[in-house]
Amino acid sequence: MPARKSISGRKPSARRLLAAEVARLRAESGKSLGQLADETTYDRTYLHKLETGVRIGSPEVIAALDKVYGTGERLAMLWELAREDVFPDKYKRFMELEATATVRYEYSAATVPGLLQTEAYAREVFQVGRPRSEDDLEEHVAARMGRQDLLTRDDPPHYRAVLDEAVLRRPTRDPKMWEQQLNHLAQTAEWPNVTLQVLPFAAGLHDLLGGSLTVLWLPDGRSVGYVESSKTGELVENAADLEQLKLSYDLLRDSALSPRETVAFIRQVMEDSTTCDPPAQT
Repeated sequence: MPARKSISGRKPSARRLLAAEVARLRAESGKSLGQLADETTYDRTYLHKLETGVRIGSPEVIAALDKVYGTGERLAMLWELAREDVFPDKYKRFMELEATATVRYEYSAATVPGLLQTEAYAREVFQVGRPRSEDDLEEHVAARMGRQDLLTRDDPPHYRAVLDEAVLRRPTRDPKMWEQQLNHLAQTAEWPNVTLQVLPFAAGLHDLLGGSLTVLWLPDGRSVGYVESSKTGELVENAADLEQLKLSYDLLRDSALSPRETVAFIRQVMEDSTTCDPPAQT
């Protein structure tokens, strides 16, 4: 059967298909928005935004709707497709590749990598980027949280992240939020498929300073890289360029703390952050 086309002749986006399906299911059920809000525990205004496509929602609300309508994981599968609409086109090719990668190496120069962020940390990262609206902010947060399934799915990739010390020295505005993020890093470091290393300031200058790098190893033996700054990103597939990036990463990793030293370092930063909290205002 050919893909359904819109009146304009263009293939409808997954985001629009998700909204249409959510609206159709409620219409068929005969439920009011108020009834649906009671059954899902989500605000009726929020649910209306899902039906009109203003928001794509979070995995949690989509799971709640699947449960109410008895649709298995149909809406969840549509949501997986719709969330890709949140990301720029130049990043979607990378996302397609990361979904199949068996090994993933990262270096982050300034912020906690997206796969390791708590929801609160991710929200602040997007807030400082001046989102267009609260809805836009929440969509980006939900999409980022959804990508973290890569590390917890069945047969996850081996993931190694080298974090510049600057990542751990730049706290969030809320000390409790920062403590939660550091604790999440320490816990994630214990996962069998995750290896974390901190690159201390004492390591000095290096070839990847000022940017972030991700290298993916794919099932067919190929590898690709993704070089990123705060505003731009570039997919690297040229073999010669990629070999240079891999070499830079290997040299950087050799200068980093061991995984065990890294966990101790993170917990020390947690302790220092707690003892250095400013006194309460009176």
